[in-house]
Amino acid sequence: MAVGFFDSGLGGLTVLDAAVKRLPDVPFVYYGDNAHTPYGVRDPQDVYDLTTAGVARLFDAGCDLVILACNTASAVALRKMQEAWVPPDKRVLGVFVPLIEALTERHWGDNSPPRQVGVNTVALFATPATVASRAFQRELAFRAIGVDVEAQACGGVVDAIEEGDMILAEALVRSHVEALLRKMPKPDAAVLGCTHYPLVEEVFASALGPDVQVFSQPKLVAESLADYLSRHPERAGGGTERLFLTTGDPARVANKATQFLRRRIDFQPA
Repeated sequence: MAVGFFDSGLGGLTVLDAAVKRLPDVPFVYYGDNAHTPYGVRDPQDVYDLTTAGVARLFDAGCDLVILACNTASAVALRKMQEAWVPPDKRVLGVFVPLIEALTERHWGDNSPPRQVGVNTVALFATPATVASRAFQRELAFRAIGVDVEAQACGGVVDAIEEGDMILAEALVRSHVEALLRKMPKPDAAVLGCTHYPLVEEVFASALGPDVQVFSQPKLVAESLADYLSRHPERAGGGTERLFLTTGDPARVANKATQFLRRRIDFQPA
């Protein structure tokens, strides 16, 4: 058994890398659906079908706990999966909760009514599907009141990162930040609502300026996972081997993943 990480492509590796550093003794299995990336432009049913297929494969690999290290899957598919699909002996968690915990400075177990928090205006950068779902705003409303969220659908950024064209990715990020700042000139905070975006986090931060606090997911999710496993150690599984699975071409995905993390990662067919 191990902890599973699911993503539409390579972005989830940013979260996995942080989890490995935080929990070096926990075995992980990573599943990248590279044959169907990106999810951010797909319709909800398509995202749900692809996500459940990938998570089922992780269950087959011995994972009792799976992290959807993909904001689109978390936004579009997670709630439906938890309500009607996930077996009673398994758990599937998303990546929005740790972000909102950090943003509102409230633990998810705090079920008191929504209240004023330290930020009033938040810029959300995410894929078109995540923005359309309004999942971030919905979850935030359970914890905070009076927060104005302006969302920017960052079309093309994931595609550019997956293709390794970082010059294009950086240009697109600056364009999307400019578009958001025309709608919300002075956000208190910015949320990078895609696990690919940490790879261009410095570009977001530079374009937004020093007065905007940028919330990125890898370390937040890793800390949240460590807390969860401390309370549910049986979900960590046994064994020490790590496995990387892909629906794409393993050699090509491995080369791109190695460029991402600057260390060799070998993938196997999913």
